[in-house]
Amino acid sequence: MGHAGLMSTVVYTDGACSPNPGPGGWAWAVPDGPFATGVEAESTNQRMEVTAALEAVRALPGELLVVSDSQYVVKCHTDRWYVKWEKSGWNNSNRKPVANADLWKPLVELFHSRGDELRFQWVRGHSDDVMNDIVDRLAVEAARTQIARNGTEPPTALGAPDEPASERERNAPRAVGSLAVPGGHLVVVLGHRPPELGGYGDNAIAAGVRRKVAEILTGLRVVHPDLVVLTGLGLGAEQLGAEAAAAAGVPYVAVLPFPNPDAVWPAASRAIFQRLADGARDTLVLATTKPTSKQTAGMALGRRDDWFRSHAHGALIVWDGRDRAIGSMVKALERRIPDDVWVVSPET
Repeated sequence: MGHAGLMSTVVYTDGACSPNPGPGGWAWAVPDGPFATGVEAESTNQRMEVTAALEAVRALPGELLVVSDSQYVVKCHTDRWYVKWEKSGWNNSNRKPVANADLWKPLVELFHSRGDELRFQWVRGHSDDVMNDIVDRLAVEAARTQIARNGTEPPTALGAPDEPASERERNAPRAVGSLAVPGGHLVVVLGHRPPELGGYGDNAIAAGVRRKVAEILTGLRVVHPDLVVLTGLGLGAEQLGAEAAAAAGVPYVAVLPFPNPDAVWPAASRAIFQRLADGARDTLVLATTKPTSKQTAGMALGRRDDWFRSHAHGALIVWDGRDRAIGSMVKALERRIPDDVWVVSPET
């Protein structure tokens, strides 16, 4: 850990839910040192990730490097999301309360009181990092058993990871710059972006779309137990698709046209993107370089849509019946998978 000073403590943190949302568990562990886990009867992955970091910072004094596979946790500190939250009275850009503020507020207080003593660093999950694997297993064990534990030295008994590696690689390979295809029955969610869905914030139209998509996914899961949702995590229908999948207990895979497509978004929108990205079972990035212009970005999005059309077994399209571009998308999908395209109307 090159960023840590010689006297720094390094702590790994992780959170889990089984299912998400559902019974939660969190864990932190110091290499060759203490560890702790905790539980929450009803929670989310994101709440457990923040709780793990909060509990670690509370428990470990002095210079501390917190290593997490949650960009939601790490970027709040490194990108200083909390500064805008505090200035706005803990409301987001849509004037709605910041998600998980009850956990963020005490953690942000520690950011202020401990200053340069605290640093955060991201590590890719399931990437053969031994300590990340340890806290992953501890958090999953806590979520599944709802039993907390702690110790003064590294744990000797570890539960299973959230999914065996061989199963994870077979069902949803994590790929950057490759066209690896997840296993399972793949259904993509596409369609309108704001403002056609009632605006950029949550509203009655967006809530209705989310509910309808979740209902369809719940029915599809009965027919296809291996159902997996594909989403680009773009604003509007794509993000609603990810939220609906989580509500229906269906895993989703984020398929991004290029690295960090949220980079130019406002901070509040980036926070939502990262929260949903953290909840994805896996992420596929179809290009290794970022676009240099709006034109090349549009071309990359077109290639991503072609990838969806080539690999999806079904599609849920949020369409008002008027937008010609989305209508063309529906027709193209119906030509390839005529019996497995569902149109969801965004109604008031």
